[in-house]
Amino acid sequence: MKFWHKIASFLLIACMLSVQLPVAAGEGGEPEITAQSAIIVEASTGRVIWEKNADARMYPASMTKMMTGILALEQMNLRSQIVMSPAAAYTESSPLGVLPGETIRTDELLNGMLLESDNGAAVALAESMAGSVSSFANIMNGKAEELGMKDSHFVNPNGLTAEGHYSTARDMAKLARYAMQNQAFRDIVKQEQRTIYWTSPGNKTFRAHNTNKLLGKYEGMTGIKTGWTNAAGGCLATGAQRNGVELIVVLMKTPTPDDRFKDAEKLLDYGFSHVKMSKALSKERTRHRVWVTNGQEASTHVYPAKDIAYPLINGEDKSKYSLAYDVPKVVSAPLKAGTPVGNIVVRYNGKAVEQVPMLSEQVNSGFSIGSWLVQTFSWAINLV
Repeated sequence: MKFWHKIASFLLIACMLSVQLPVAAGEGGEPEITAQSAIIVEASTGRVIWEKNADARMYPASMTKMMTGILALEQMNLRSQIVMSPAAAYTESSPLGVLPGETIRTDELLNGMLLESDNGAAVALAESMAGSVSSFANIMNGKAEELGMKDSHFVNPNGLTAEGHYSTARDMAKLARYAMQNQAFRDIVKQEQRTIYWTSPGNKTFRAHNTNKLLGKYEGMTGIKTGWTNAAGGCLATGAQRNGVELIVVLMKTPTPDDRFKDAEKLLDYGFSHVKMSKALSKERTRHRVWVTNGQEASTHVYPAKDIAYPLINGEDKSKYSLAYDVPKVVSAPLKAGTPVGNIVVRYNGKAVEQVPMLSEQVNSGFSIGSWLVQTFSWAINLV
């Protein structure tokens, strides 16, 4: 009887534990969010941690301004002056209040656009870069193609609702990840507030506040860009860093503006509880030899553009990661220091999850017996 009593007691305790200890979101369960589409990616590799309808085409609203912002940083002289056109000044939802004919420096306008989400500022930047909104849209779409944003198409620089202007959570995550690799972009979107200064009239200023309410509230928050229209609903691309892990979250079409921030907190919490980084290679300690033709030396070294770390999700096995050099065996001088020469391909379970550029040391052109021999026998070197 004592044996059966023990068995019954054990079963009773097991049942009680199963009822009292459900698996909560962030500890193995799925996060419950209001957004119709969302994705979490690890920022250094772009590896997807979790997604929901991430390829559904939707209006991106002002997340569009990430594209306008990064293009401005890459193509414009930030100290150049912009005279506000009537078309830009009278664009709806332009809280900076830059009037036609007023002059403002490019970097001031860029900060105002990314913090206050000023739609007119986006138009002014587009006009300065391409002459017109339609011409700038072509540049945006070219950049989108370059970034592998296969389900995106832009027709304006600010995200105001328009036919043919769409994107997906996955594509917006690619854009956000790319933009956040630019230090100037990171510095802008992490600001909680900033004073915007006019060139003319010289006494005009505006105190811009970042529309991302998670800045200063969520631990490790790094930005990035909000979005809202009646058609798009609540949109948000945001990022955070904790314990060596950087995440990017994108969500689209929440019912209310506040829901996007609540959803983002849930998704970031979920991501941080499921991911840890494992260091693989240090760029300072990794060198890969390549042979040189037409150079003063017969060989040089290439090295990774950054340290390589693996995102391990839900206790994954580090041994399933592998690295492969996709680097030419022979290069031709001259090469400037830092010139990309192939990649290191990072794979998990045989699937490529990241490519890290390999950069060259300085290689001067000239003649050496060794380099001449490399050129003579390059066919044999490439066969090895």
